[in-house]
Amino acid sequence: MAGAHEGFRAARSFEMPPRAAPSRPVARSRRRRGDGQASRLLRLARAHGFGLGLAIIFIGGAGLYGSIHGGQYARFVEENGSVGDALARSVGLGIDAITIAGSRELHESEILRDANISPRNSLLFLDVNDVRDRLEAVPLIRSASVRKLFPNRLVIDIVEREPFAIWQKDGQLNLVAADGAPIAEMHDARFADLPFVVGEGANKRIGEFLKILEATGDLHGRVTAGVLVGQRRWNLKLSTGLEVKLPEASPEIAAAQLGRLTRESRLLDKDLLYVDLRIPSRMFARLTEEAAATRAESLPRSRKRGAT
Repeated sequence: MAGAHEGFRAARSFEMPPRAAPSRPVARSRRRRGDGQASRLLRLARAHGFGLGLAIIFIGGAGLYGSIHGGQYARFVEENGSVGDALARSVGLGIDAITIAGSRELHESEILRDANISPRNSLLFLDVNDVRDRLEAVPLIRSASVRKLFPNRLVIDIVEREPFAIWQKDGQLNLVAADGAPIAEMHDARFADLPFVVGEGANKRIGEFLKILEATGDLHGRVTAGVLVGQRRWNLKLSTGLEVKLPEASPEIAAAQLGRLTRESRLLDKDLLYVDLRIPSRMFARLTEEAAATRAESLPRSRKRGAT
């Protein structure tokens, strides 16, 4: 089984994708109708004694109310971000480039998604504390820092938690750190080669399981899982389907014995359900049903031949 990847990937910079053009152009007839409404509002404001400046504010407020009530403002925000972000981008304060450092397992797209950063944001109005909090809420991220480099660059530094093993309990798969702390649910095939332990408390005893693996010698790569039984002792699951029961005391010695039996007796070539090594210097084995039936059929014939 392979361990977690070592070393950080180098910091990477990339340009933000261009913001898509609005998908709902305003019809000319609607603009003309809006212009007529604005003229009527302007005449109404002046008739009530407003000056030009107050009249414009009055019209702007009325227009904003109408756009919110009619859904145009929501569509604008969906396509362009907030009004402040749109204005900041128009004067060169958008986020045109992002540098991400420290990522090993997470991809840039995952980091930006979790940080809620898109081409609709502007550097001016981006809340770096909010971005940091969002990133640190990701189980794989231990810590994050976010910096603005004006006019248009964002720098994100993260420290990831290192997935050390896969732990299964009650049918649930989780990635865990070296100290056994759960990091996240296991959904990604890139972690499939990590050591795999099963059972209550197995996540806290991964180091013990790795010592057992090392003691098996050449058999190491054929052990697919370690099952902690009753939080007392280990069973090993092999890629052939064979289960090996190890003793509670000195399981490494029994694991070394298993390695020798595999080399000297070609143990894995036999049709066995399990091998029991819980008693020192003794081995008990159980054949599969097919192998047991074949052996039972062969016994009378062999005895008959021996009698003749």
